[in-house]
Amino acid sequence: MTPSAPMTEARAAAVGSAINALWEPGSLANPYPGYERVRALSENGVLEAQFPDWRALFLSGHAACSAVLRSPHAISGNGIQNLNGEASEGVRLLQSMMLFHNGMSHQRLRGLVSAAFTPRVVEEQRELVRSLLDSLLDDMAARGGGDIVADLSNPLPARVIMGMLGLKGDDEARFVGWTQSVADLLGGMNQSPELMGRIDADAREMRAFFQDLAEELRAHPQPGLLSAMSAAQDGGERLSGDELLSNAVLLLAAGHETTSNLIPGGLLELSRQPEAWAALVENPRRPNVADELLRVVSPVQFDGRTLGADVSVGDVTLPGGSFTQIMLGAANRDPQVFADPDRIDWERPNSGRHLAFAAGPHYCLGASLARLEISETFAAIATRFPSLRVTDSNPLFKPNPVLRGVQRLDVTVS
Repeated sequence: MTPSAPMTEARAAAVGSAINALWEPGSLANPYPGYERVRALSENGVLEAQFPDWRALFLSGHAACSAVLRSPHAISGNGIQNLNGEASEGVRLLQSMMLFHNGMSHQRLRGLVSAAFTPRVVEEQRELVRSLLDSLLDDMAARGGGDIVADLSNPLPARVIMGMLGLKGDDEARFVGWTQSVADLLGGMNQSPELMGRIDADAREMRAFFQDLAEELRAHPQPGLLSAMSAAQDGGERLSGDELLSNAVLLLAAGHETTSNLIPGGLLELSRQPEAWAALVENPRRPNVADELLRVVSPVQFDGRTLGADVSVGDVTLPGGSFTQIMLGAANRDPQVFADPDRIDWERPNSGRHLAFAAGPHYCLGASLARLEISETFAAIATRFPSLRVTDSNPLFKPNPVLRGVQRLDVTVS
């Protein structure tokens, strides 16, 4: 069965308009009406979009997104490892990331990295997170407010993942700048020569920094994930220099960017749903906070897979060879799975079914760390600042529709 209705001229125009609207700058602040336009044109949450130079299947349904993410036939980063030696510095950085490997190659990389990223190591970060929150929120209290992005959501996850990796705090500004370049590259932003020049320059700096550090850590091991990753072996296998570099950068970027976007995004949503904020203030340590905010905010809005063989979604067959655009933000508000999906509901019984961390082989390795940081952050904010007020209800968003986040979020506290 084909994944969508026949493409009449009128339908093709409607589909083209709906898909193109997803990437318009005006959609960044509120992409969800656009997702609903795509969902309305879809069959079983799948919409075929054909343009003169490309074709893709857009998946807005939770079932379709979940099926593809979990399928052994879904290929991540198809072909990126096979690009020739003339690839840009940025692309070279991506080639050894486990995010863009599949099958045995992915299992090997993930196994070596996860051997140094255990639940015990993650839980040991809780006191660090609480200490950092106390200090950062003290500073905000003294000023009566500030910019949540610059004053809290940027420094907190950066300092946590840097501490876990064993990186020095005096390099924080440089690391945050690097993670922004990686986010821009992963987000598929407009690849202007200026942007690519900045990304390549940062990639060269990252390569030099981590190669020197890796050599030092292998000669003189230190506490931290990076040292553990450099020493990790599996049946005699160990990470190569490029693999260590790329996956350290991946952990640094993933450990920072998504949580950094989730915190202001969650506060912005809560400012628009005062009942949910009041309920959080009443009980700041509700067990469902992290998953419900991840579902509603979806800091990663899109993912992509190429299908190496047919994949079935109910009565629909997605043909092998297709590229699928996985609309995580839409799936996490699928009304067939989540009742009243736009509403933050701390008592929602199935919040944990969100796909904010993807699913299947590429399920986010740092999911437990992200949940810890989110739950501790919102418990601390609701406890310390029950009268917190967002002063700009329509903030500017970063020009990145994939890794969606606000540029600045001003608040007052008392």
